[in-house]
Amino acid sequence: MNRVSHLRHEFVEYIPDEVHPGVLYVTMTYATAVHLCCCGCGLEVVTPLSPTDWKLVFDGETVSLKPSIGNWSFPCRSHYWVRRNRVDWAEGWSKERIEAGRRSDEAAKKRQFSEAAPHAHEPVQQAEQAQDSHHEVDSSADSTRPQRGLLARLWAWVAGGRDG
Repeated sequence: MNRVSHLRHEFVEYIPDEVHPGVLYVTMTYATAVHLCCCGCGLEVVTPLSPTDWKLVFDGETVSLKPSIGNWSFPCRSHYWVRRNRVDWAEGWSKERIEAGRRSDEAAKKRQFSEAAPHAHEPVQQAEQAQDSHHEVDSSADSTRPQRGLLARLWAWVAGGRDG
């Protein structure tokens, strides 16, 4: 087992069938990042990107994932941060701390989805109205409605919209 100290990122549409050590595959299409566990155990780590899961920061050269990666269900129970393509090892967590973290994650998901559900499309409509007021629509476009900006489409996708 060889620990990995750096991850090279690759933006892909689909996660490849064969995932290589030392590579963090990121698919924005499916809002997911995948890599092999940095401890060297060979298990695949899947990190969904969402307001209640992981956040990906791309600074133009490197990527970071927040929060840390805690592989509590793996035999290795590895725990590390991915910061600017570097792997920073963190302390292990007790069983009690893991359970408390899982309860906190579950509560955050409930809050996120209960707050978002009644007004799921309002931010998209507001974003579209703001975009329409700042940008002219190209009348030569094939579409019968203006193209939404990236943030509006991403919000629509996160909120369960159709064509995000």
